[in-house]
Amino acid sequence: MTSHNRGGGRRSRAERSGGGISQLPWQQVENTYAPLEPATQAQVDAIHRTSMRVLSELGIRVMSQNVMDLFEKAGAIVDRSEMLIRVDETIVNQALKTVPHSFTLTSRNPQRRLTIGGRNVAFGLVAGPPNVHDRINGRRSGNLKDYENFIRLAHYFNAIHLIGNQVTAPQELPANSRHLDAYLANIALSDRAYHCTAIGRSRAMDGINMMAIARGISLEEMKRDPGVTTIISVNSPRLFDEAMGDGLMAMCEHGQPVTITPFTLMGAMTPVTLAAALAQQNAEALFGITLTQLVNPGAPVLYGAFTSNVDMRSGAPTFGTPENTKANLISGQLARRYGLPYRTSNTNASNTVDLQATYETVMATWGAVLGGGNLVYHAAGWLEGGLTASFEKLILDVEILQNMMEILKPLDCSEPELGFDAMASVQAGGHFFGAEHTMERYEKAFYRPMLSDWTNHGAWVDAGSHDALDRATTLWQRALSEYEEPKLDPAIREELDAYVARRREEIGMGDP
Repeated sequence: MTSHNRGGGRRSRAERSGGGISQLPWQQVENTYAPLEPATQAQVDAIHRTSMRVLSELGIRVMSQNVMDLFEKAGAIVDRSEMLIRVDETIVNQALKTVPHSFTLTSRNPQRRLTIGGRNVAFGLVAGPPNVHDRINGRRSGNLKDYENFIRLAHYFNAIHLIGNQVTAPQELPANSRHLDAYLANIALSDRAYHCTAIGRSRAMDGINMMAIARGISLEEMKRDPGVTTIISVNSPRLFDEAMGDGLMAMCEHGQPVTITPFTLMGAMTPVTLAAALAQQNAEALFGITLTQLVNPGAPVLYGAFTSNVDMRSGAPTFGTPENTKANLISGQLARRYGLPYRTSNTNASNTVDLQATYETVMATWGAVLGGGNLVYHAAGWLEGGLTASFEKLILDVEILQNMMEILKPLDCSEPELGFDAMASVQAGGHFFGAEHTMERYEKAFYRPMLSDWTNHGAWVDAGSHDALDRATTLWQRALSEYEEPKLDPAIREELDAYVARRREEIGMGDP
C-alpha cells in the first residue's frame, strides 16, 4: 500500500460540515503582490560586496573538520589552526548555480503538500520556547502535555501550514531523546510537515526516518520528495558550530531542505547599523548555503533572515520594530538576488498577550509578507521574545494570518463583481441590503473573523463584556475540544513506536 492512502489525514470537522470555529479552508497561500523593495539596486549591491569581503577577508570560524574538508576541496582558504575558512566569491557563485528556486514539502498527508518558493507563503508554528503560558494555568516550564496540545491546535487551524522545531521543549523528558517524543507527537497528532532538530546528525536522521515511516516510503524516495526541513542557525558573529554542521550535512545528503538563518541582533551580534547587520547576515547565510551545495549539489535550501535590534538600555532583544520590519523587507531583496526561497519571521518582544504583542506582530507580519517571505517561521504562538509559547497568542496570530491571507486574494473585476446592474437596480438615495446582488453574496461576502466581536456596545455588555483576550482563551479550549486526531494506519503507528523504542535504547546506551 502506498503512502498516499496509508498516511492521509481526515478532514477536520469544520472542513467537512461547516461547523466548528469559523476559519478559512486549508490552502496553499499565494502572494499576489509585488514585493516591497526599500533598498535600491545600488544599495543591495553594496551589501553584497561587503558580504563578499566578510567571507574572503575575515572568514567564518568553523568547529567541524568535515566542513573544513569540503571547503578546502572547493578551493577555499582553510586555516585549521584558527579553524577559519575564507571563501572567494567564485566558490559562492558556483554553489548558487545549483540551488533550486523552489521545492515541495510533503507530509504524511499528500493533500497538505506545500510548495516553498516563488510567490507561495507558508506559516509555521512557534518553535523552541522553554516555557508555556495560558491564562488558566499561568506560566510554566515546557512539558509534553502542552507540547501535544500545541500540535493539536496546529492541526486544527488551517492557517498553520507546518510545525516548528519543538514548539516548546518537554523538559521533564531526557534532553538527549525527547526529540523522539516530539517527532512522534508531530506525526500522530497532525498531518503537517515538521521541522527536525538538527543539533547533530542523529537527531536529524531520526526526523527523516520517522517521516519516511509515516509516509510508507524509503529514504531514497524521501530524497526525491522531501517531507521534513530544519533551521541551521549561525552563531553570529561568524561562528558555525560542529553539531549544526553535522545536522546540515545529514539533511542535505538525504535531500531534505534546510534554512540557513544567522541570529543577527544589531548592537549585540552585529554592528549597530542596519546596513552592517544585513551585510553580516548575508555573509553568514551565503556561507551556509554554499556548504549545502558542497554536500549535495541541488539540495533544497532557504535564505534565512532573523535580523532585529536590541534595546540599547537593557541589551534585551526586540522584535516587530521598524528596524526588524525593514530588515525583513530588504532580506527578501537579497534572497531574490540569489534566486533563493526566503524564510523570515513575524515575532514580537511582549511579555504578555497585549497591545504590544499585537502591533509588533502585525508590523513584522507585514514586513515578512511584503518582503516576499516564502516561509514565515514562528508565525503562531510566539511570546516573550521567544521564551514562551502562548495558547492565547496562537489564537491572536491565527486571526492575523487569516486576515493576511484574505488581503492577498486577488481582486475580482468580472462583470458580476463590478456590479453595474446592481447599481442600476437601486434608486438614488436607496440601499443595497435587499438587492438581489447582495442576497446572492451576503453569507460569504466578507471575511468572517473568529476572534473579533462586531456586536454593538449594549449587546457586548449583555454578553459579559469579554475582551479579545477572554475570547482567545475560550477559543483555544474550544478548538481542543473539537479537535479530531488524523487517522494513522495502525501498522505505521506500530512501526513508529518500535523505531522510537529502539532509538531510545540506543541513546541510553551511549549512541547519540
